[in-house]
Order: sequence, then C-alpha cells, then structure tokens
Amino acid sequence: MDIISLRRANLRQAIDAKLKSEGFSSDAAFCEHYDLNPSHISQLVKGHGSFGERAARNLEKKVGWEPGFLDREELLDESKTQSDSNTSTSPTLDNNIDLSQKISLEGRPVPVISWVQAGAWTGIDCVPEGTEFEEWLPPNKDCGPRGYALVVKGLSMFPKFEPEDRIYVNPDIQTFDLQTDDLVIVSCAGDSEATFKKLIIEGGNKYLQPLNPDWPEQIIRLSEDCRLVGKVVGLYRKI
Repeated sequence: MDIISLRRANLRQAIDAKLKSEGFSSDAAFCEHYDLNPSHISQLVKGHGSFGERAARNLEKKVGWEPGFLDREELLDESKTQSDSNTSTSPTLDNNIDLSQKISLEGRPVPVISWVQAGAWTGIDCVPEGTEFEEWLPPNKDCGPRGYALVVKGLSMFPKFEPEDRIYVNPDIQTFDLQTDDLVIVSCAGDSEATFKKLIIEGGNKYLQPLNPDWPEQIIRLSEDCRLVGKVVGLYRKI
C-alpha cells in the first residue's frame, strides 16, 4: 500500500476510534470538536483531496496525535486484530441514530377528528362546545394553533401514506401560499367528507392527484364549489 492510501485508511480508522472513545455522534461532530473542516476531512478520507506530508503532519498536530501517527502501518494491523476479536465476541452495531437531533414535544396535543368534521369545520376553534376527542397526538408546531389530525383511509395515497396513518393538518394555510406537489385536504359541495390528495397547479387551474399510480382516477379538476380545508404538514405512524 502506498503512503497516501495508508494515510487515508489510517485516518478513517482513527476517526472511528475517536467516535467510539469520545462519544462523537458523527464525523461532523469530530471535526467540530477539533476545529477541522468537515468537507476537507471527507475529501481526505475518500481520496478526493491531496494528502501529502504537510497535510498529514498538520492534521496530527490539531487532533493531538504524535507526528507520523497517520503513516504507521501497524495501525491497520491493530485495527484488523481488534475487528476480528470483536466479531468473535459480539456483533458490531451501526450508529444509525443521531441522538443530537431530538424531537421537541413543546406545545399543545393535537386532536384527531373525523373526515366529516374536517369537511365541516375550519379549525379546532370552531368545534362545538362539549365535543370529546377519543385520540390525541403529540404536539406538532407546523400545525399552527388551530391544527388537528386525521386518520388516513384507503390506498389512494399509498405507498407514502398507509391506512391508519395519522396526518397533521394546518387549516390556516392560505390558498395563495400553496404550490404544486403540496399535500392538501379539500372539501367540495355535495360531499359529506373531505379528501386528501396532492395538489397540482397549472396556470389558473388546480387539480388533485393521488400518490398511488394504480389509483383509477388520476386527475381530479377542482371546481369553484371546492374549498381548501388545510395543508398536510406531518405524519404520525404507529409501529
């Protein structure tokens, strides 16, 4: 193995060791801690950047490795020995969760309402006094102060949305704020329930389209007696 390839391999092994020993959640967290440029480090590891003598020594100095650390062939041998040992004693788990990205639960719980109610109401503040909700979802700031949730029915929005999924709806989105591909809830005169579809805007016309390519009715033109009930802003799925 040539010296450049050796440095790249050793750098990858050394970063992985730091992730485990110092609890960094990602390469980016490692770079931030040692004041390194994440893009530059990524290029060095992947072979897209120059990894000469000067670059190697500067990197070793910033991280606190001894001079020549990245040029040691025994690093790879030690790593292989450790890897073989770990394989024989316990499985290696991949770090596929970023614990630094935590979901905020601040705000009000969101009530789940029926599709009939969604077609009749303009927001939770219009709910008749005494109405009781059987289900509440965790807060979702994108719902707005009058938001609510609906239970997906049928397969028209499959595979992205499955039956029994819960969707968060913001009823305060204005029609002029909508764009093509937004997911919306619409109610039309004569229908007892609202419907959930993808919005398509072409010129001055608006259409609804299911996400399921096998759904029989692929394009539904919106008439003047249809109104926007709300925009879908989130998904809640039970597992």
